[in-house]
Amino acid sequence: MAALRYAGLDDTDSEDELPPGWEERTTKDGWVYYANHTEEKTQWEHPKTGKRKRVAGDLPYGWEQETDENGQVFFVDHINKRTTYLDPRLAFTVDDNPTKPTARQRYDGSTTAMEILQGRDFTGKVVVVTGANSGIGFETAKSFALHGAHVILACRNMARASEAVSRILEEWHKAKVEAMTLDLALLRSVQHFAEAFKAKNVPLHVLVCNAAAFALSWSLTKDGLETIFQVNHLGHFYLVQLLQDVLCRSAPARVIVVSSESHRFTDINDSLGKLDFSRLSPSKSDYWAMLAYNRSKLCNILFSNELHRRLSPRGVTSNAVHPGNMMYSNIHRGWWVYTLLFTLARPFTKSM
Repeated sequence: MAALRYAGLDDTDSEDELPPGWEERTTKDGWVYYANHTEEKTQWEHPKTGKRKRVAGDLPYGWEQETDENGQVFFVDHINKRTTYLDPRLAFTVDDNPTKPTARQRYDGSTTAMEILQGRDFTGKVVVVTGANSGIGFETAKSFALHGAHVILACRNMARASEAVSRILEEWHKAKVEAMTLDLALLRSVQHFAEAFKAKNVPLHVLVCNAAAFALSWSLTKDGLETIFQVNHLGHFYLVQLLQDVLCRSAPARVIVVSSESHRFTDINDSLGKLDFSRLSPSKSDYWAMLAYNRSKLCNILFSNELHRRLSPRGVTSNAVHPGNMMYSNIHRGWWVYTLLFTLARPFTKSM
């Protein structure tokens, strides 16, 4: 209990005294966890009582939370001019008594991104989110950043990306967040992004392939491919290939591919059951925007599954996710009919 006395706090509860080799720590958002230095593991439950705890209230007057060069949180007592890695609020923890019924699923359709990450400390983790200046991508990036991760917003429009960075910093001025240019409709831009990221000499723990195009009129990219197919699938496929070595060096790492339930309403095989490449990047006469989107989402899932099969033995997992039906975001801005449909469905679907 010397650390407690150094922080100016006396041990007043013998039941909560930790066994030898254990240390009490806190996350940025105030959840208490316990480090076992003997077995080199951490856990949320107190090793004696089995209770989960969180710190209550703000820091005492004169105290400030900082992060050192290694990403570790420490606390500064400006009044007594001293620092400690022990949260002074640990003397005033409260038990975490969940009010939700135990029979309920841990997460459901009403769960927010911040609730998913509650109690997690991503200090020292590097996260890249594509299409992160708005919608699902922005909420994902913000949630990671507010939990200590170094987040890179990979976006085509740098003006909007810079605005998104500012919005996150307004919520927490110490958030480690930045924007980098990535245009998935241009494979050369994907290559430039990968080169620029590697030049930073940082690990990559989480890559969220979120950016997508929807309800667009038929057009070809400068690479000669149908736009929805390239933006939604091929651009991300190429990005992962270019960053695969970084992901493996950073293991454990993960790739998240944002797909959709609409992948079920299409096929990419011909009448003989063989892959029909002409369906992936169709001509103008064979193009239907909704079908092109569905096919790109099917490609997302096939890619994610195969990526997981290949890289999971090397410590890199891959998962494809369905974010929710007809969520109101900017993805439907391509045609007013879709905007109307999404607006009508908005009261009955999950919000950002």
